[in-house]
Amino acid sequence: MTKQIKYGVVSTAQVVPRFIEAVRMLGEENAQVLAVSSRTFETANDFAKEHQIPKAYGSHEAMYADPELDVIYIATYNKGHFPEAKKALLAGKNVLLEKPFTLTASESAELFEIAREKHLFLMEAQKSVFLPLTNLVKQVVASDEIGKILAVESVTAYDNIDHISWFRDLDAGGGTVHFMLPYALSYLQYIFDAAISDFSGISDMADGESDSQAKVLLKLDNGVLANIFLTTKVGLDKVMTIQGTKGRLVIPEFWKAKTAMVELFDGTKRTIEADFESDFVYEVAHVNALILAGATESPIMTAEMTQTGIAVIDQLYKSWT
Repeated sequence: MTKQIKYGVVSTAQVVPRFIEAVRMLGEENAQVLAVSSRTFETANDFAKEHQIPKAYGSHEAMYADPELDVIYIATYNKGHFPEAKKALLAGKNVLLEKPFTLTASESAELFEIAREKHLFLMEAQKSVFLPLTNLVKQVVASDEIGKILAVESVTAYDNIDHISWFRDLDAGGGTVHFMLPYALSYLQYIFDAAISDFSGISDMADGESDSQAKVLLKLDNGVLANIFLTTKVGLDKVMTIQGTKGRLVIPEFWKAKTAMVELFDGTKRTIEADFESDFVYEVAHVNALILAGATESPIMTAEMTQTGIAVIDQLYKSWT
């Protein structure tokens, strides 16, 4: 395989320009966004011209058939994740799939089964676990600095979500749990090296609509309890607090954090920090390296972490509808 990884991008969604920027930051000798697809050629072509992408396709299937492409990055609306990823894999393409990976546990299992059968790379696009600060958080958690870890409190709040036209459509994959919970599910499993052993949740769902807010309780198999609040009804500070017996670790916007604060009961405080230019670049570099190495799964954003998270989301929605 060429040393330059060539990406095809499904969708012209808001997140895509940031992904393109990250690929380009790694240098053209390492990776290139070679093509973009949309439901119409006009949309894809306009986007390709705006972002200097060489190829545009008016159907996703046509792009999957392009022999030059090494990997497909899928950022379509949530319900489209599974069918598009399945088609890309069956066409012989490696896949990086945005969160939520799928809407059901059975869909998630099917995608990983296809990838393994065809010896293709497949990973959930979960940038939070690749950030430089995340590994510093992981080190604090593993040390005795804040003592034995007891619990986690996490708040993710947006008071304006209507720029996503289908957010209130549950069938399309809308809702706070679909949009916001995957970050915490993956992040907590990663920083604690622990699986989710138990969970429950409640939500605020108007008739015929997705959840506008939810509270999810988790227990990890290391005994840590987590309380996760998600809302679109009020703008609150977005922060995760990890509570230990000697103090706490406070991480603002953990999914894109550059700094966190260690606060001990004896009054000691220190800031940990790790700056970056792009919160996508570390994930992209990881994917590039694994594909070049012929790997089919990530040892960091593992298939098990993804499937565990989707099983939680799937079962929560089944209990609410």
